[in-house]
Amino acid sequence: MDFSVLLVEDDEHIRQALGLALADEGFAVTDAVSGEEALELLAAAEPDVVLLDLMLPGVDGLEVCRTLRARGDLPIIIVTARADAADVIAGLEAGADDYVTKPLVASVLAARIRALLRRRGGGRQDEVLQVGPLEIRPDVGTVHRAGVEAHLTRTEFRLLVELASAGGRIVTREQLLQRVWGYDYFGDTRLLDVHIRRLRRKVETNPDEPALVLTVRGTGYRLDVDA
Repeated sequence: MDFSVLLVEDDEHIRQALGLALADEGFAVTDAVSGEEALELLAAAEPDVVLLDLMLPGVDGLEVCRTLRARGDLPIIIVTARADAADVIAGLEAGADDYVTKPLVASVLAARIRALLRRRGGGRQDEVLQVGPLEIRPDVGTVHRAGVEAHLTRTEFRLLVELASAGGRIVTREQLLQRVWGYDYFGDTRLLDVHIRRLRRKVETNPDEPALVLTVRGTGYRLDVDA
């Protein structure tokens, strides 16, 4: 088996079809029909990733996402029937790492799950990236700001490492999407923009006036190494 997935979906047809398809792709799948059941299953299931429908009875997907994110950095992919900005941004702001829209294609979804879970490697055991007040340790996945640890999700950390590794140079939106999420969004950069906002809340003194994670209009982002 590959990774384990907790599939939270109240539609029986979708749940069964997607569960079988993901199993064929090599995943161990545990399913839940509601947000309440998903939260109860988490301790026993210990999934590598949660695939979470937004439209759930009782506790909805956004609330489940916020609860999961408050507990740690477990990767979360939200599922929405609508690709409009409000749904997608709400899910990402709630703490999701990625999103997919219905109807789902199992092979594409499997590729996204693997891309999300792929760990960054290749750094020396003692590698430290120093950017202004930030001390980033890719080998152990930690970042400290002025000596205080900033608790980033796995995706936020990978995004920060990509920017820090550029040494102050611009990293384009397309490069960040490819390197962090592993595939193209065909011009849809909402995923990246929301994660940049979330990252700024954790590493900037004033996220509304960022001094570290800078936007290069029309191109991408860069870290101010002299901040």
